[in-house]
Amino acid sequence: MITMMRKHHKVLMIFITALVCISFSWYWNKTDFSQMGSGVVGKIYDHNVSQVEYQRNARLLRLGSDLGMRELVQALTYGAQTENEAYASFSWNLMVLRHEADALGIQPTTTEIADLVKTLPAFQGENGFDVAKYTDFADHALSPMGFSEAQVEELAADQIALGRVEKILGAGVSVPDEEMRTNFTQLYSKMEVSTVHLHNADFEKEVQTSDADIAKYFEAHKAQLQTDEKRKISFANFGLTEEQKKLTGKPRIDVLQKLADSANDFTEALQAKDADFAAVAQKFKLTPKETGEFSRATPDPLFAATPALTQSAFSLTKAAPNGDAIQTPDGFYIEHLLQVDPARPLTLEEARPRIVEALKTERLQTLLAAKAQAVSKQIRDALQSGKTVEEAATQAGVKAEKIPAFALLDNPPGASPAPTPDPKTQTPEMETIKQAVGEMNPGAVSEMIPQADGGMLVVMEKREPLNAAQYEAARPLLETRVLRGKSQIVFFEWLRDRRRSAGVQETQPQRAPG
Repeated sequence: MITMMRKHHKVLMIFITALVCISFSWYWNKTDFSQMGSGVVGKIYDHNVSQVEYQRNARLLRLGSDLGMRELVQALTYGAQTENEAYASFSWNLMVLRHEADALGIQPTTTEIADLVKTLPAFQGENGFDVAKYTDFADHALSPMGFSEAQVEELAADQIALGRVEKILGAGVSVPDEEMRTNFTQLYSKMEVSTVHLHNADFEKEVQTSDADIAKYFEAHKAQLQTDEKRKISFANFGLTEEQKKLTGKPRIDVLQKLADSANDFTEALQAKDADFAAVAQKFKLTPKETGEFSRATPDPLFAATPALTQSAFSLTKAAPNGDAIQTPDGFYIEHLLQVDPARPLTLEEARPRIVEALKTERLQTLLAAKAQAVSKQIRDALQSGKTVEEAATQAGVKAEKIPAFALLDNPPGASPAPTPDPKTQTPEMETIKQAVGEMNPGAVSEMIPQADGGMLVVMEKREPLNAAQYEAARPLLETRVLRGKSQIVFFEWLRDRRRSAGVQETQPQRAPG
């Protein structure tokens, strides 16, 4: 991967140690990073955290992912919903983990670290640890990130520390036998389940909208009823030729490096006073291309495959019409703002189709939800009176569709050979059904599950009793898994508490490192 940064706030550089002589000693030495860099992004343990320190920790997440360190990555990014949240969680949680490991006296030995490194997925060959893969990773993956083998060992030590902290925290965790039996039954006992589908088409004729409704909606939502802002962009492209796109490894990096240097020079030239984008492009023997007018929601076809280009286009202003170089897999783009068609309020007539659609959707969902609630209660009451699912559904005026018997998981731990899953239980709808019935008891009816064409109710009819022989065979492995899960929950609670004690203050939200 080519990593790009600004030099003198505007100049792009490629960090590839094998190609340019730049010292990265400040990346892999545990110095006081709070004394480096001008940006303070937060505070922890009354210690100011610089952007340099934060970004270094964040890049370690990318390295951990590349190495296949699943336990460490999952533990320190738990709860993150976006890429930026994952990098933020990992950076702060890594600082907390290291501080607490030191406080607990956890210091992995050199031998322990070396042994763990040999087990990392990135270094595995047909016969286990593959020295060639390790060397290749060190030569081609670490340098572009500004890292060395020292960071691999650093993360290995962190994963060992994580395991020991989890072991300490999990010492008091236990699983009652009754809970184990209940969990096993829920996971591996087959169930008889039926579904009831409610279709939007059956209710659409009941949805009506009047002129008064439309006018009322228009008055209440004027601020949101606007045209989309549109833009027109000119751009220069420093890209690989069709032949160069076939290159891999160092030859490809060499070519990308030259393109990056040219893109860097181009952006520098645009900083000159009264610089003209078209004239600069001509100087670089480029012919800029122009988009048509496009919005965020409907990108220009030239940008459709690269969302970053559309995102960047809408960050440009008339005062600063030239963008930074944007890296793509096959080169670099520099954008120039040509035209802005700002958003404006819609008139009532312009907004009418959008309002009608919104009202119909809203009212259809209300009708569907009310029907689902009524049907659910009718079926539940009928089942309690002794009727079958089919009889209960007919009485409620709907049709029940029986699903072939299935278990949430097909193969209990220790079972051999593993049964071949029924294809009928491997559909996307079946995954939804399994999520709904996980903790349902016989005779229960789920809440309505939204679907593209309406909604679905799931009816639990019967669950097979515990298979004692299967349970005893699976118990040791199942107990290990359950204990592991509970220990992780204890760890996450501990980590949340330790973060509060550390006084983590994120003063500047940070983006994922490029």
